[in-house]
Amino acid sequence: MPGIEEVLCLGLIQGLTEYLPLASTGHVALAETLFDVGAGASYLDSAERLTLHACLHAGTLLAGVIYFHERLAQGAAALWRGLRAGQLPGPSAPGGELSFLAVASLPAVLVGAVLQPPLERWQSQPLAIGFGLILTSLWLTSTLWARSSGRTSLGLRGALLLALGLCLAWLPGLSRSAATLTTALWLGVRPERAFELGMLATLPVLLATVVLDLAGAERLTGSPLVLLSGALAALCAGLLALFALRRLLQHGQVASCALWLLPVALATLALAKAWPQ
Repeated sequence: MPGIEEVLCLGLIQGLTEYLPLASTGHVALAETLFDVGAGASYLDSAERLTLHACLHAGTLLAGVIYFHERLAQGAAALWRGLRAGQLPGPSAPGGELSFLAVASLPAVLVGAVLQPPLERWQSQPLAIGFGLILTSLWLTSTLWARSSGRTSLGLRGALLLALGLCLAWLPGLSRSAATLTTALWLGVRPERAFELGMLATLPVLLATVVLDLAGAERLTGSPLVLLSGALAALCAGLLALFALRRLLQHGQVASCALWLLPVALATLALAKAWPQ
């Protein structure tokens, strides 16, 4: 198990890059290589690595739940009242936002359950990460031409398009938040509302990621103090990232994240031959 300093750094990177549209998988893989705690580390077995990843993802998930706790509680209460009144879940029914989120996230959860094992090997490959980061930067840059029509909700078509973006974001170097935000903005959703819908749609996928990591690990291993430190770092960084992302969207500056992504992508591709395989 890596030391507490390395795990704290990984937690901060995970939390910041999960919600800021910077591709957490690619950045964590880069950091793990620098710290020699990734898949190629000689002293770290698969169970330790996946346990660590589960804790980092759990901290990030908790940040999203805390940030959106009021909206989640209101939606769940409305859905429960609707079900008790005999109303089926739907866009216009009480708790319809949760139904929308289920449609948007369920396909990505299923794709992750099927494809994560074979994709895990590629998620630490520099060429795959580099090209994925370039695509993410292009997604973000495209929002400069997206125009809001004042929409505050998305129908079934919008939910399915968000689902497609979340499915693609399992690929290395692609960002879940970039996929959902870009889709919502191009569909004419107001930036503030795009932030809410996009981030809420990522929470079930994050939960699925935690479950898949734990299932892959088969056994929990590692220092509880170190793992908790990483989770707390991811929690704090995730909350900070959510506040920062909201500000970026309010000021129409989310595309500025591409200014970070593109140089990192080019550096990753340039170093690909020297990257541990």
